[in-house]
Amino acid sequence: MKLAITFLGTGTSQGIPVIGCDCEVCTSDDPRDKRLRTSAVIHLPGRNILIDTTPDLRTAALNVNLRQVDAIFITHTHADHVLGLDDVRRFSQLSGEPIDLYCSAEDIPRIDKVFGYGRVKEDRPFNPDIPQLRFHAVEGPFELFGHQVEPLSLPHGSRDVLSFRIGALAYCTDVSEMPEWAYERLQGLDTLILGALRPRNHPKHLTIDQAVAVARRLSPRQSYFVHMAHQVSHATVQATLPDGIELAYDGLCVDIEGQ
Repeated sequence: MKLAITFLGTGTSQGIPVIGCDCEVCTSDDPRDKRLRTSAVIHLPGRNILIDTTPDLRTAALNVNLRQVDAIFITHTHADHVLGLDDVRRFSQLSGEPIDLYCSAEDIPRIDKVFGYGRVKEDRPFNPDIPQLRFHAVEGPFELFGHQVEPLSLPHGSRDVLSFRIGALAYCTDVSEMPEWAYERLQGLDTLILGALRPRNHPKHLTIDQAVAVARRLSPRQSYFVHMAHQVSHATVQATLPDGIELAYDGLCVDIEGQ
């Protein structure tokens, strides 16, 4: 079955351009240097899975004409990955159906604290004016829309975040290192999506060079970097990357080969 992925945003937590910044990237004319907060949509036949609900979700959805969301994966509850969750109500309005949300068990109470009003309850009728969400704690592999989903809990500094593998696609953002066991679980990929913040070290994110090393070791057919800061000029950095490794950009859609 054919898979594809659209990048809704590819920027770090402040987005690019950064407010009040006059650096080369923030003032760039290259549209690939304009980055909303990192998020993506996985396209399955007739179904769309939204990964993270950033504060830019409405703008990002309009930019790519996204009209359907059938499930949501939340990698973690940092503000830049979850605070647009209210905007998913529009997708329930369009479909007339609740949306299944998958996240770690630890993140359910964190999401519930802010967006609990959107949790579907048996004694409450469908309300199109608020999100309609069914929460699911991810505790291991699960099947969704005929595909096996394999979650991986990877380090993001002092905490863990969820990454997801579906067939030959893996989505791993906000990762500070790739543990040895994860290399085994990520063999045989066609497409790797990997966070790569900037050239300089950061305690919670891979650098460009560190991400290149991970991608080379896993050796998928294609790798795309996301969650990039304003120290990363698309044209300049892309010219330094090995074949098969690219910087993603907002609105890019790529097909996934293999199952």
